Amino acid sequence: MPKAHSPRHQRYIEPELPTPFWQKLFDLDEIEALLQGSARAGQPISYSEALNCLGLTFSRPKMRALCVALGEVDRRAKKRGEPELAVLVVRASDKLPGAGWWTEKNDPAYKGPWEGAKAESYIKKIQKKTFDYWRDR
Repeated sequence: MPKAHSPRHQRYIEPELPTPFWQKLFDLDEIEALLQGSARAGQPISYSEALNCLGLTFSRPKMRALCVALGEVDRRAKKRGEPELAVLVVRASDKLPGAGWWTEKNDPAYKGPWEGAKAESYIKKIQKKTFDYWRDR
């Protein structure tokens, strides 16, 4: 009686997870350097300006990808005991961060609006901490 052939054992290779869009576009070290320079200058930077400085033209998908990358920048800063940098990236129209920043921040101490004078006052306080920290570094 002939022997039954055993199934070939092949090594299973996990498919690679696709690289998130923001990781294909951005280098976190480059974003951090840009925002640290902005902080040293004591100036926020618009989403469009940030994209331009990173060699990209503005588009909504790129801006959304930048927002995700900014969350990573802030997580890295927090681990190093540094103030947040994402707060420096603002809308050109009103000089406030977009909705993504507010939801990522989720500060239980702030219950106010995300636009207007109260929001502006709140943002300026956080930006001042960042400016003060990076001024002489």
